[in-house]
Amino acid sequence: MTVSKSPYAVPLQGTEAHCVITRRAFALPPEQLWRSLVFYEQIDAPAPLYLRLLLPAPIRSEGAKSVVGSVATCLYEGGHLLKRVTRIESSRLYEFTVIEQQLSIGAGLRLSGGSYALRPLAGGATEVAVTTQYSGGRRPRALWQPLEAMVCHLFHRHLLLAIGRKAIGA
Repeated sequence: MTVSKSPYAVPLQGTEAHCVITRRAFALPPEQLWRSLVFYEQIDAPAPLYLRLLLPAPIRSEGAKSVVGSVATCLYEGGHLLKRVTRIESSRLYEFTVIEQQLSIGAGLRLSGGSYALRPLAGGATEVAVTTQYSGGRRPRALWQPLEAMVCHLFHRHLLLAIGRKAIGA
């Protein structure tokens, strides 16, 4: 299994928003991984200590997540996010936007959306790419942006490990 990442958050064209993508290859077919996609709030195992220190603690998610237009309420200690499903291509792509954030993350980071993209690889393997879009944060951006991206990649790795565990039934 490989994990690839950008060394920093990539600015979204024409905005102050940034996009962080983390990829991992699994020796599993896309359909099996698709059935195992989870939000952070759905992971049963506790987050590693570094994520518990850096991010709000997830409690659970409520609401439908399987139909475009549906809204999920993601509850955390100290607040919540509302995520609206914007695009679903079965076994390929799951996208959502954050339509409400009543949650303090870092130094004023505002989440705007995310996605899970699955790409078939040779030999029946699949690459899963997790994307987070956000804006804001501390200044100067040149100093803080790489740190924000690092935390985001750590968060994505936790998600990808949970997806892999669920997919193999561990």
